[in-house]
Amino acid sequence: MTKATPLNATHRKAGARMVDFGGWDMPLHYGSQVEEHHAVRGNAGVFDVSHMTVVDIGGTGARDFLRFLLANDIARLEQYGKAMYSCMLTPDGGVVDDLITYFLGENDYRLVVNAATRDKDIAWIDEQAGAFDVSVDERAELAMIAVQGPNARELAAGAIDEQHRAAALALQPFTAAAAGDLFVARTGYTGEDGWEIIAAGEQVADLWQRITAAGVQPCGLGARDTLRLEAGMNLYGSDMDESTSPLESGLGWTIAWEPAEREFIGRAAVEQMRLDKSRRRFCGLLLEDKGVLRNHQRIVVEGVGEGEITSGGFSPTLQRSIAMARLPAGDYQRAQVEMRGKLLDVRVVKMPFVRYGKIKVDL
Repeated sequence: MTKATPLNATHRKAGARMVDFGGWDMPLHYGSQVEEHHAVRGNAGVFDVSHMTVVDIGGTGARDFLRFLLANDIARLEQYGKAMYSCMLTPDGGVVDDLITYFLGENDYRLVVNAATRDKDIAWIDEQAGAFDVSVDERAELAMIAVQGPNARELAAGAIDEQHRAAALALQPFTAAAAGDLFVARTGYTGEDGWEIIAAGEQVADLWQRITAAGVQPCGLGARDTLRLEAGMNLYGSDMDESTSPLESGLGWTIAWEPAEREFIGRAAVEQMRLDKSRRRFCGLLLEDKGVLRNHQRIVVEGVGEGEITSGGFSPTLQRSIAMARLPAGDYQRAQVEMRGKLLDVRVVKMPFVRYGKIKVDL
């Protein structure tokens, strides 16, 4: 049975085109995916991300548990509200999921994990928690929206009560704070500034209405995907999964190798791959011919080997086709993509393509 967020009726009333996304009935767009994309890059857009899962971890063993569960080291989180991006790994070094962890206190942390992996993630966390003195509390009663864009915080600030508004506006990137009944984090998945706001399910429709009334464009999953692709942000199930290492997914920076004595799930496997000079590259691609790059298209690097596009599409900001790809090891800047039986030229580039509204690659 398809699940619905507390904003489902709001989306339908606004005329959104609804689609099944990981078992959730979600808005794809409200009329024009491209207009929504440009609204976020140039002004502000708001997304319903209530299908994502909030999990609170508590207890005297919470810190030690998360240091074992995650490849990044949450011991680095020492101030209330500080956030960290990390992966949960399998013992073989594959990615169970990527997530954000918030530090709420010495024995109190909040995780936000992906929607499509919700059941798998909860089962994995519960299984690993058995050896630690921790509680695992899935907060299914909470909803979440993301307000993104250069003017997003300024426009959305009026939806936060006056007592907490200044503190919310003063948040630094990758930090969060309680703002009355809301939990406001300066994080996102678009390559733009903004907030992700967690609220009680019964409050979120009013919050959404107040934010859109302030001039923020409602946006669907379509624009969210093109925005994150331009920003070089991975999508679980496309760019990484349990069969791929973070080292071959552009996520090596999320692994905390020090202190060397910290044991975390998958450490031995990723340490071994770290020494492997033949491991695959994770790069951006710019199509230099006509066409659209798509997931799973074959990439040919002459004299080197073959790779595959993990995420591809048309970039509304760059006005050309871009992709993320896993490619054979080597030092090269040119390759070809197989498209309809032909090999078309692509340029290999460093990501992101776009960040904070500015194009970061040479066109």
